[in-house]
Amino acid sequence: MKTFADLTEREVLAVAISSEEEDSRIYMTFAEDLRERYPDTAKIFEEMAEEERGHRRRLLKLYEERFGQHLPPIRREDVKGFLRRRPIWLTKNLTLDTIRKEVETMEFEAERFYARAAEQAEDVGVRRLLGDLAEEEKHHENRAAALTDEILKPDVRAEEDRTRRRTFVLQYVQPGLAGLMDGSVSTLAPLFAAAFATHQNWQTFLVGLAASIGAGISMGFAEALSDDGSLSGRGSPWLRGITCGAMTTLGGLGHTLPYLVPDSWPNAFWIATGIAGVVVFFELWAIAFIRSRYMDTPFLQAVFQIVLGGAIVLAVGVLIGAA
Repeated sequence: MKTFADLTEREVLAVAISSEEEDSRIYMTFAEDLRERYPDTAKIFEEMAEEERGHRRRLLKLYEERFGQHLPPIRREDVKGFLRRRPIWLTKNLTLDTIRKEVETMEFEAERFYARAAEQAEDVGVRRLLGDLAEEEKHHENRAAALTDEILKPDVRAEEDRTRRRTFVLQYVQPGLAGLMDGSVSTLAPLFAAAFATHQNWQTFLVGLAASIGAGISMGFAEALSDDGSLSGRGSPWLRGITCGAMTTLGGLGHTLPYLVPDSWPNAFWIATGIAGVVVFFELWAIAFIRSRYMDTPFLQAVFQIVLGGAIVLAVGVLIGAA
Protein backbone atom coordinates (compact mmCIF):
# COMPACT_ATOMS: atom_id res chain seq x y z
CA MET A 1 0.00 0.00 0.00
CA LYS A 2 1.11 3.55 -0.73
CA THR A 3 1.03 6.40 1.73
CA PHE A 4 -1.06 9.40 0.78
CA ALA A 5 2.00 11.65 0.58
CA ASP A 6 3.56 9.35 -2.05
CA LEU A 7 0.66 9.67 -4.48
CA THR A 8 1.24 11.61 -7.67
CA GLU A 9 -1.28 14.16 -8.84
CA ARG A 10 -2.44 11.70 -11.46
CA GLU A 11 -2.92 8.96 -8.88
CA VAL A 12 -4.81 11.32 -6.56
CA LEU A 13 -7.31 12.07 -9.32
CA ALA A 14 -7.58 8.39 -10.24
CA VAL A 15 -8.33 7.47 -6.62
CA ALA A 16 -10.91 10.25 -6.39
CA ILE A 17 -12.64 9.08 -9.59
CA SER A 18 -12.85 5.46 -8.46
CA SER A 19 -13.99 6.55 -4.99
CA GLU A 20 -16.82 8.69 -6.33
CA GLU A 21 -17.94 5.82 -8.55
CA GLU A 22 -17.93 3.37 -5.64
CA ASP A 23 -19.72 5.79 -3.31
CA SER A 24 -22.45 6.40 -5.88
CA ARG A 25 -22.94 2.64 -6.15
CA ILE A 26 -23.11 2.32 -2.37
CA TYR A 27 -25.77 5.03 -2.22
CA MET A 28 -27.77 3.28 -4.93
CA THR A 29 -27.46 0.02 -3.02
CA PHE A 30 -28.80 1.74 0.09
CA ALA A 31 -31.64 3.19 -2.01
CA GLU A 32 -32.55 -0.21 -3.44
CA ASP A 33 -32.45 -1.82 -0.01
CA LEU A 34 -34.61 0.93 1.52
CA ARG A 35 -37.09 1.30 -1.34
CA GLU A 36 -39.63 -1.17 0.05
CA ARG A 37 -39.18 -0.27 3.73
CA TYR A 38 -38.55 3.49 3.43
CA PRO A 39 -39.39 4.65 -0.11
CA ASP A 40 -39.06 8.36 0.64
CA THR A 41 -35.67 7.97 2.29
CA ALA A 42 -34.58 5.89 -0.71
CA LYS A 43 -35.13 9.00 -2.86
CA ILE A 44 -32.63 10.89 -0.71
CA PHE A 45 -29.93 8.32 -1.38
CA GLU A 46 -30.76 8.28 -5.09
CA GLU A 47 -30.17 12.04 -5.23
CA MET A 48 -26.94 11.68 -3.26
CA ALA A 49 -25.79 8.98 -5.69
CA GLU A 50 -26.47 11.37 -8.58
CA GLU A 51 -24.37 14.06 -6.87
CA GLU A 52 -21.49 11.60 -6.53
CA ARG A 53 -21.77 10.78 -10.23
CA GLY A 54 -21.61 14.51 -10.95
CA HIS A 55 -18.39 14.75 -8.92
CA ARG A 56 -16.97 11.84 -10.89
CA ARG A 57 -17.77 13.48 -14.23
CA ARG A 58 -16.02 16.71 -13.20
CA LEU A 59 -12.97 14.81 -11.96
CA LEU A 60 -12.85 12.67 -15.09
CA LYS A 61 -13.06 15.71 -17.37
CA LEU A 62 -10.14 17.37 -15.58
CA TYR A 63 -8.15 14.13 -15.60
CA GLU A 64 -8.60 13.66 -19.36
CA GLU A 65 -7.51 17.26 -19.99
CA ARG A 66 -4.36 16.75 -17.93
CA PHE A 67 -3.39 13.12 -18.43
CA GLY A 68 -5.46 11.57 -21.20
CA GLN A 69 -8.04 8.81 -21.08
CA HIS A 70 -6.08 6.00 -19.41
CA LEU A 71 -6.73 5.68 -15.67
CA PRO A 72 -4.09 3.90 -13.57
CA PRO A 73 -5.55 0.93 -11.66
CA ILE A 74 -5.38 2.44 -8.18
CA ARG A 75 -8.19 2.56 -5.64
CA ARG A 76 -8.50 3.85 -2.10
CA GLU A 77 -7.94 0.30 -0.81
CA ASP A 78 -4.38 0.71 -2.15
CA VAL A 79 -3.75 3.82 -0.03
CA LYS A 80 -3.02 3.79 3.69
CA GLY A 81 -5.43 5.63 5.93
CA PHE A 82 -8.74 4.99 4.16
CA LEU A 83 -11.50 3.24 6.06
CA ARG A 84 -12.59 -0.02 4.49
CA ARG A 85 -16.13 -0.05 3.15
CA ARG A 86 -18.56 -2.79 4.13
CA PRO A 87 -18.75 -5.65 1.62
CA ILE A 88 -21.91 -5.27 -0.42
CA TRP A 89 -23.52 -8.34 1.14
CA LEU A 90 -23.25 -6.72 4.60
CA THR A 91 -25.25 -3.64 3.59
CA LYS A 92 -28.53 -5.57 3.33
CA ASN A 93 -31.22 -5.12 5.98
CA LEU A 94 -29.24 -2.49 7.91
CA THR A 95 -31.29 -0.24 10.15
CA LEU A 96 -31.98 3.27 8.93
CA ASP A 97 -29.90 4.79 11.72
CA THR A 98 -26.95 2.51 10.87
CA ILE A 99 -27.13 3.53 7.21
CA ARG A 100 -27.20 7.22 8.11
CA LYS A 101 -24.15 6.80 10.34
CA GLU A 102 -22.41 4.97 7.51
CA VAL A 103 -23.15 7.88 5.19
CA GLU A 104 -21.83 10.40 7.71
CA THR A 105 -18.56 8.47 7.90
CA MET A 106 -18.30 8.29 4.10
CA GLU A 107 -18.84 12.02 3.68
CA PHE A 108 -16.41 12.93 6.45
CA GLU A 109 -13.71 10.74 4.93
CA ALA A 110 -14.32 12.16 1.44
CA GLU A 111 -14.08 15.73 2.73
CA ARG A 112 -10.79 14.96 4.51
CA PHE A 113 -9.40 13.31 1.38
CA TYR A 114 -10.19 16.25 -0.90
CA ALA A 115 -8.90 18.79 1.63
CA ARG A 116 -5.55 17.02 1.93
CA ALA A 117 -5.35 16.40 -1.81
CA ALA A 118 -5.98 20.09 -2.52
CA GLU A 119 -3.14 21.06 -0.18
CA GLN A 120 -0.83 18.66 -1.97
CA ALA A 121 -1.82 19.56 -5.55
CA GLU A 122 0.54 21.77 -7.57
CA ASP A 123 -1.66 22.48 -10.58
CA VAL A 124 -3.98 25.44 -10.00
CA GLY A 125 -6.92 23.83 -11.80
CA VAL A 126 -6.56 20.58 -9.86
CA ARG A 127 -6.22 22.44 -6.57
CA ARG A 128 -9.33 24.49 -7.31
CA LEU A 129 -11.48 21.46 -8.20
CA LEU A 130 -10.32 19.41 -5.22
CA GLY A 131 -10.94 22.36 -2.91
CA ASP A 132 -14.42 22.83 -4.33
CA LEU A 133 -15.18 19.13 -3.86
CA ALA A 134 -13.92 19.27 -0.28
CA GLU A 135 -16.39 22.07 0.44
CA GLU A 136 -19.20 20.20 -1.30
CA GLU A 137 -18.52 17.02 0.64
CA LYS A 138 -18.33 19.06 3.84
CA HIS A 139 -21.81 20.39 3.17
CA HIS A 140 -23.13 17.11 1.77
CA GLU A 141 -24.51 16.18 5.18
CA ASN A 142 -26.38 19.50 5.25
CA ARG A 143 -27.66 18.68 1.78
CA ALA A 144 -28.90 15.33 3.07
CA ALA A 145 -30.63 17.13 5.94
CA ALA A 146 -32.24 19.53 3.45
CA LEU A 147 -33.41 16.61 1.35
CA THR A 148 -34.78 14.97 4.48
CA ASP A 149 -36.79 18.08 5.35
CA GLU A 150 -37.99 18.35 1.77
CA ILE A 151 -38.94 14.73 1.17
CA LEU A 152 -39.74 13.37 4.60
CA LYS A 153 -42.95 15.17 5.53
CA PRO A 154 -44.39 14.61 9.04
CA ASP A 155 -46.77 11.87 7.87
CA VAL A 156 -43.95 10.15 5.97
CA ARG A 157 -41.67 10.36 9.02
CA ALA A 158 -44.42 8.84 11.17
CA GLU A 159 -44.83 5.96 8.73
CA GLU A 160 -41.09 5.35 8.63
CA ASP A 161 -40.96 5.43 12.43
CA ARG A 162 -43.65 2.76 12.49
CA THR A 163 -41.72 0.71 9.97
CA ARG A 164 -38.52 1.09 12.00
CA ARG A 165 -40.36 -0.04 15.13
CA ARG A 166 -41.74 -3.11 13.33
CA THR A 167 -38.26 -3.93 12.07
CA PHE A 168 -36.82 -3.58 15.57
CA VAL A 169 -39.49 -5.87 16.96
CA LEU A 170 -38.94 -8.48 14.23
CA GLN A 171 -35.16 -8.49 14.39
CA TYR A 172 -34.48 -8.05 18.11
CA VAL A 173 -37.53 -8.10 20.39
CA GLN A 174 -39.16 -11.28 19.08
CA PRO A 175 -36.06 -13.53 19.17
CA GLY A 176 -34.91 -11.97 22.44
CA LEU A 177 -38.32 -12.41 24.05
CA ALA A 178 -38.58 -16.00 22.84
CA GLY A 179 -35.19 -16.73 24.35
CA LEU A 180 -35.97 -14.98 27.63
CA MET A 181 -39.26 -16.85 27.99
CA ASP A 182 -37.65 -20.20 27.23
CA GLY A 183 -34.68 -19.59 29.50
CA SER A 184 -36.74 -18.25 32.38
CA VAL A 185 -39.53 -20.82 32.27
CA SER A 186 -38.08 -24.05 30.87
CA THR A 187 -35.14 -24.12 33.30
CA LEU A 188 -37.37 -23.75 36.35
CA ALA A 189 -38.34 -27.42 36.49
CA PRO A 190 -34.83 -28.96 36.31
CA LEU A 191 -33.35 -26.30 38.61
CA PHE A 192 -35.89 -26.62 41.42
CA ALA A 193 -36.14 -30.37 40.97
CA ALA A 194 -32.38 -30.58 41.58
CA ALA A 195 -32.65 -28.13 44.48
CA PHE A 196 -35.33 -30.01 46.39
CA ALA A 197 -33.86 -33.40 45.53
CA THR A 198 -30.37 -32.60 46.84
CA HIS A 199 -30.74 -29.59 49.14
CA GLN A 200 -27.20 -28.79 47.97
CA ASN A 201 -26.57 -25.35 46.47
CA TRP A 202 -23.48 -26.20 44.44
CA GLN A 203 -25.02 -29.23 42.75
CA THR A 204 -28.16 -27.19 42.05
CA PHE A 205 -26.06 -24.41 40.55
CA LEU A 206 -24.32 -26.85 38.21
CA VAL A 207 -27.65 -28.24 37.03
CA GLY A 208 -28.99 -24.73 36.43
CA LEU A 209 -25.83 -23.65 34.64
CA ALA A 210 -25.91 -26.67 32.34
CA ALA A 211 -29.63 -26.22 31.64
CA SER A 212 -29.19 -22.49 30.89
CA ILE A 213 -26.22 -22.86 28.56
CA GLY A 214 -27.67 -25.93 26.85
CA ALA A 215 -30.99 -24.18 26.28
CA GLY A 216 -29.18 -21.08 24.99
CA ILE A 217 -27.20 -23.08 22.42
CA SER A 218 -30.28 -25.02 21.34
CA MET A 219 -32.50 -21.95 21.02
CA GLY A 220 -29.77 -19.96 19.27
CA PHE A 221 -29.29 -22.55 16.55
CA ALA A 222 -33.03 -23.13 16.22
CA GLU A 223 -33.65 -19.42 15.66
CA ALA A 224 -30.72 -18.98 13.26
CA LEU A 225 -31.76 -21.94 11.11
CA SER A 226 -35.47 -21.24 11.13
CA ASP A 227 -35.54 -18.25 8.76
CA ASP A 228 -32.86 -16.53 6.63
CA GLY A 229 -34.76 -13.23 6.78
CA SER A 230 -34.89 -12.76 3.01
CA LEU A 231 -38.69 -12.86 2.83
CA SER A 232 -39.77 -12.09 6.37
CA GLY A 233 -37.54 -9.03 6.79
CA ARG A 234 -36.34 -10.35 10.15
CA GLY A 235 -32.71 -9.52 9.41
CA SER A 236 -29.55 -11.58 9.78
CA PRO A 237 -30.34 -15.12 11.00
CA TRP A 238 -27.10 -15.31 12.97
CA LEU A 239 -27.77 -12.02 14.72
CA ARG A 240 -31.21 -13.27 15.69
CA GLY A 241 -29.71 -16.57 16.79
CA ILE A 242 -27.13 -14.86 18.99
CA THR A 243 -29.81 -12.60 20.49
CA CYS A 244 -32.14 -15.50 21.18
CA GLY A 245 -29.38 -17.75 22.56
CA ALA A 246 -27.94 -15.04 24.79
CA MET A 247 -31.34 -14.11 26.24
CA THR A 248 -32.19 -17.78 26.81
CA THR A 249 -28.99 -18.27 28.77
CA LEU A 250 -29.53 -15.04 30.68
CA GLY A 251 -33.08 -16.04 31.56
CA GLY A 252 -31.87 -19.31 33.04
CA LEU A 253 -28.89 -17.84 34.85
CA GLY A 254 -31.03 -15.27 36.64
CA HIS A 255 -32.50 -17.81 39.08
CA THR A 256 -29.45 -20.08 38.95
CA LEU A 257 -26.91 -17.61 40.35
CA PRO A 258 -28.50 -17.43 43.83
CA TYR A 259 -27.37 -21.03 44.35
CA LEU A 260 -23.81 -19.78 44.51
CA VAL A 261 -24.55 -19.10 48.18
CA PRO A 262 -21.98 -21.32 49.97
CA ASP A 263 -23.35 -24.52 51.47
CA SER A 264 -21.39 -23.73 54.61
CA TRP A 265 -23.73 -20.87 55.51
CA PRO A 266 -26.51 -21.54 58.02
CA ASN A 267 -29.77 -22.24 56.15
CA ALA A 268 -27.85 -21.76 52.89
CA PHE A 269 -30.33 -23.78 50.85
CA TRP A 270 -33.37 -21.78 51.97
CA ILE A 271 -31.55 -18.46 51.53
CA ALA A 272 -30.61 -19.36 47.96
CA THR A 273 -34.07 -20.74 47.19
CA GLY A 274 -35.75 -17.63 48.60
CA ILE A 275 -33.58 -15.33 46.49
CA ALA A 276 -34.18 -17.50 43.41
CA GLY A 277 -37.93 -17.29 43.99
CA VAL A 278 -37.78 -13.48 44.13
CA VAL A 279 -35.70 -13.44 40.92
CA VAL A 280 -38.25 -15.69 39.18
CA PHE A 281 -41.03 -13.30 40.20
CA PHE A 282 -39.28 -10.31 38.61
CA GLU A 283 -38.28 -12.33 35.52
CA LEU A 284 -41.87 -13.30 34.81
CA TRP A 285 -43.13 -9.76 35.34
CA ALA A 286 -40.39 -8.42 33.03
CA ILE A 287 -41.49 -10.86 30.32
CA ALA A 288 -45.10 -9.80 30.77
CA PHE A 289 -44.10 -6.12 30.48
CA ILE A 290 -42.09 -6.72 27.27
CA ARG A 291 -44.98 -8.63 25.71
CA SER A 292 -47.33 -5.81 26.63
CA ARG A 293 -44.94 -3.08 25.43
CA TYR A 294 -43.85 -4.51 22.10
CA MET A 295 -46.20 -7.36 21.19
CA ASP A 296 -49.50 -5.49 21.71
CA THR A 297 -50.63 -8.00 24.33
CA PRO A 298 -52.87 -6.58 27.10
CA PHE A 299 -50.76 -6.36 30.23
CA LEU A 300 -53.10 -8.33 32.51
CA GLN A 301 -53.45 -11.03 29.88
CA ALA A 302 -49.66 -11.22 29.50
CA VAL A 303 -49.26 -11.41 33.29
CA PHE A 304 -51.84 -14.18 33.54
CA GLN A 305 -50.27 -16.24 30.76
CA ILE A 306 -46.65 -15.89 31.85
CA VAL A 307 -47.07 -16.00 35.62
CA LEU A 308 -49.51 -18.90 35.47
CA GLY A 309 -47.27 -20.86 33.11
CA GLY A 310 -44.17 -20.15 35.18
CA ALA A 311 -45.95 -21.11 38.41
CA ILE A 312 -47.04 -24.44 36.93
CA VAL A 313 -43.52 -25.27 35.73
CA LEU A 314 -42.06 -24.23 39.09
CA ALA A 315 -44.55 -26.39 40.96
CA VAL A 316 -43.74 -29.37 38.75
CA GLY A 317 -40.03 -28.99 39.49
CA VAL A 318 -40.60 -28.72 43.25
CA LEU A 319 -42.94 -31.73 43.33
CA ILE A 320 -40.58 -33.91 41.33
CA GLY A 321 -37.59 -32.88 43.40
CA ALA A 322 -39.38 -33.47 46.70
CA ALA A 323 -40.77 -36.86 45.64
